[in-house]
Formats: sequence, structure tokens, C-alpha cells
Amino acid sequence: MVPIHRAIARTWALALAALALGAQAQELVSVRSSVVNLRAAPAPDADVQWQLKRGYPLLVLQRQGDWLRVRDFEGDEGWIAARVTGPERYHVVRTRTLNLRSGPGLEWQVVGRARYGDVLATVRRQGDWVQLRAPDGNGTVWAASEHLWGW
Repeated sequence: MVPIHRAIARTWALALAALALGAQAQELVSVRSSVVNLRAAPAPDADVQWQLKRGYPLLVLQRQGDWLRVRDFEGDEGWIAARVTGPERYHVVRTRTLNLRSGPGLEWQVVGRARYGDVLATVRRQGDWVQLRAPDGNGTVWAASEHLWGW
């Protein structure tokens, strides 16, 4: 029989290993072309499911040759040519309306708003807040990470 403290330690070790593997498996890419097709299969002649614009972040689920099977923030999946994606960091707004603030916290002034599905370039994270390029391209703004999906 294994002593209880060894059993607990082994359980924790397995749980941490599983978390580490899960974290490593999370690969995000973004669309780097102005408009790209998300396809039903990994082939240039496969049906187009929808089109995505520059910056749109995607979670990579699988690689097959020059194609990536991806999932978006709404859970939709499809295939995209790897050559039209890149590592640039973006977030997509996943709430109806998002207040954009001058700093990382509710005490900071609201300086703008973004809408569901808007894609904004990511500058950095700070705790539960994300600094983003302003939608008009002038300066940066902050948003609560719980209302965003991406990096």
C-alpha cells in the first residue's frame, strides 16, 4: 500500500503534467492577409465556409501539410492555408459592447467602445487587462480580458 502523502504527491504531479501539456498544445495564429477563406476541408477547392479579415485570431487544432484546422472564438471550425496566417497577436471582442479605457482598471476613463467581433491588435497583458491598439489606430486603449478572446 502507498502512503497517503505519496499518493497525493503523485496525483498532483499528474495533474500538473496534464496542465502543462494542455498549455503547450494551445497555439494561436492570426490572419495576416486582408481577407482569407476558411474552408470545409484542407484543399484550395473545398467549400468556403466564411471569410476572415486581417488580424482575426484562431486556435490551431491540427496541422495537415500546408493547412491548419482552426477554431474561432465562437467555436466554429474550418481549414485555412498556413501561409496566410502569422504569429501577430490580436484579440476579438466577445461581448456586445466593450468599454475601452485609458488605463488597466475600472477607475480609468472610458475613451471609446468596441463591438462584438471587432478585432484589435494586442500590445500586452497586465493582470486581468489587455492593452490594445486603439480602433482608430491612434494610441492604445485597455480592456478587461474577460470580454476578449485571443492572446
